[in-house]
Amino acid sequence: MDVSDPEDLWGPADFEARLRRVGTERYHDKHPFNLRMHAGLLSRDELQTWVRNRYYYQTRIPLKDSAILGKSADSAFRREWVQRLHDHDGRAPGEGGLELWLRLAEASGLARDEVASLHFVLPGVRRACDAYVDLVERADLLVAVAASLTELFAGDIMVQRIAAFERHYPWVDAEGLAYFRSRTTAAPRDAAYGLAFVTEHARTRADQQRCIDAVERKCEILWGLLDAVEAAHRPPRLAASAMLREDYERPGSLLAVLPERGVRINESGREILDLCDGVRSSDAIATVLRERHPDVAHLSSDVHEFLDQMETLGVIDRDA
Repeated sequence: MDVSDPEDLWGPADFEARLRRVGTERYHDKHPFNLRMHAGLLSRDELQTWVRNRYYYQTRIPLKDSAILGKSADSAFRREWVQRLHDHDGRAPGEGGLELWLRLAEASGLARDEVASLHFVLPGVRRACDAYVDLVERADLLVAVAASLTELFAGDIMVQRIAAFERHYPWVDAEGLAYFRSRTTAAPRDAAYGLAFVTEHARTRADQQRCIDAVERKCEILWGLLDAVEAAHRPPRLAASAMLREDYERPGSLLAVLPERGVRINESGREILDLCDGVRSSDAIATVLRERHPDVAHLSSDVHEFLDQMETLGVIDRDA
């Protein structure tokens, strides 16, 4: 079967059902972190970490929407799509979704300026969110629009989120939930336009499949964001298969000896590993080191990046 043959197109209802099936199976409402959030099981620190880091994702949305606008020569499309920029950036200072998210941060007990600075965004969150912008910038208009179709599922998760916050996190000022409320109507509106555009312009089976692949990739990105947030609150410990010994060739350094390789660890890494006791979370370790070294720039990010690398290499485990 030639997947580029227009006669092989899925019908509009079938195509939409396939797009929606991606959400049913892969949307981040099923991520363990979101499930714990909606069940009221997050600690204050965990919720604040999510709010702080999710703001970075919010700042990437106008960038990807600007990229989409630049791909279209159709003024009617641009007039419609530019509404998304207005939704997030506002039409004037003090308006828009970014402003509402900063109000959520304040309602959650975070300092507005600290969140807006992006200084404490986790490296894994940056990678996930930047990957979304990169996906859109590299794609053609059809795939770039398709990647936004996770909005098909966003309205429902916002309704769940509002109820969860009101029930389980009463210490978050109710006025801070305005962003969630705004998306219960804006997300379905945006999704309807995006779905209509994709349905009209995906004119071959190959195009339809590229759209489905884009939604799947976007779901992976959203999961990656939550994976990073969740990892920040898991306590790392030396892996059972790893042994540390002095690196006599480089005084002050360590060698992490693994079954199939050795990993050289410098003095800074050694200080981090000394704190990996299986009790302190990754975030707590970063806090301790910031207090020890207040003049070191980007220290928190460096600590999390190092721990991510050590976990990937098998030097540490992080308890679930």
